Amino acid sequence: MKLDVNALRYLTKDDFRVLTAVEMGMRNHEIVPAELVDRIAGLKHGGTYKVLRNLLKNKLVHHDATKYDGYRLTYLGYDFLAIKTLVNRGVFTSVGRQIGVGKESDIFEVATEDGTVLAMKLHRLGRTSFRAVKSKRDYLRHRRSFNWLYLSRLAALKEFAFMKALGDHGFPVPTAVDCNRHCVIMSLVQGYPLVQVKELQNPDDVFDTILGLIVRLAEHGLIHCDFNEFNIMIDNDEKITVIDFPQMVSVSHRNAQMFFDRDIECIYKFFNKRFNLTSEENEEQDGSESDGEGNSRPSFLSVKKAAGSLDKELAASGFTRKEQVEMEKYIDEDAEGHDSGSDDDDEDHSDEPNCTLASRDSGVPGTFSEEHGTSCSGENRLESSPSGSNGDAKEALESEGKMLSQEDEDNDNSSSDDDDEEEDAELTKKLNKQRKKAIAAAHGRRRPVSSRNAYKDKGKGTMNSKIQRQACKW
Repeated sequence: MKLDVNALRYLTKDDFRVLTAVEMGMRNHEIVPAELVDRIAGLKHGGTYKVLRNLLKNKLVHHDATKYDGYRLTYLGYDFLAIKTLVNRGVFTSVGRQIGVGKESDIFEVATEDGTVLAMKLHRLGRTSFRAVKSKRDYLRHRRSFNWLYLSRLAALKEFAFMKALGDHGFPVPTAVDCNRHCVIMSLVQGYPLVQVKELQNPDDVFDTILGLIVRLAEHGLIHCDFNEFNIMIDNDEKITVIDFPQMVSVSHRNAQMFFDRDIECIYKFFNKRFNLTSEENEEQDGSESDGEGNSRPSFLSVKKAAGSLDKELAASGFTRKEQVEMEKYIDEDAEGHDSGSDDDDEDHSDEPNCTLASRDSGVPGTFSEEHGTSCSGENRLESSPSGSNGDAKEALESEGKMLSQEDEDNDNSSSDDDDEEEDAELTKKLNKQRKKAIAAAHGRRRPVSSRNAYKDKGKGTMNSKIQRQACKW
């Protein structure tokens, strides 16, 4: 986005008052209603609507009338608010040319009152080239809804905090000057991106220095996560300066080793391709095993964390060591308990028919076995039924359980007669059907229905009463 600050000198106090009102309304509105903007700004005689038309003309706000008449800030309006605040603080007095552009930010030159040139970085999350911010960055943390302007502000605050802390600990980073909203002011690095450099006088020394920076960051509890030739500046004396810090994570992060190895791999690939540097580790792997000395590739497991941890000081993204150990311990205990429980269940229920998992998960009664003519046990079905089932359904289940126990005792006494066995089989089928319907009623939280066509048997007694009479005879 082109930053044209010429319109900034013509904006009045009322214009910035209305811009601030729109910004305040966007805390809980995606599109701020015009009435709310007027109420927050508090201008007399309806001057808010006139100011909004002027801001809309300069593309500082966007008008949306799809659902209601409202406005929202654009990135240009957000830029003007940040620049106005920093100018009032006396951080700089003029804005120069654009010196860099990326997928997440734009960089401009600014000058102070005494002529010192600084760098101004404006974060612009939400571009078409990089919209996967929710999965690639952890700015949101526990939040679900987000606004691109708000995410840009979080990224700027995070980068300013990392840059300030790393500079205090002696790392080669730009000097952090000030920060407001999504704007970060830092010292201007006199150098070039490493990706633009074709030749180096001492590529081995530069290579070792860069790898040493990665290891040193890890010793202080941080991993850059985007350590490549685009984020490394080098001057004419081949001094290294690291930039771009919003994505840094802690060494306690669950993916810390992967991020560390990826940064190392990016540096190895670039120097191998650009300056034909091959690591001794690769040569030793081709011939013999590496002895672990000399210029071997840095390993994440061999990094010793220093006493002063910057990840805790800056609340960097990632789990702490204590939380990670407790989680791994819990997962191991849970896996052992699950294995032992599954073995006991296999021994106890080896002779029982199996129910389908789909029926048990979905709350639908289990399917009956067509080959053996058996069903799942009533106890398992009662456990899988929801706790909020109707009282009528529970009473029906209890009465049918008693009927089944009575039926089993009668079957043991009359097992010698073949005719009785046939009648018992028919009665068992009917009782199983009735129990299936009762369980379905309990799962569906509706009253048990004996038959879908019960209205046809009015005056003659339902099937449920006939089965109960036959059970009483037995």
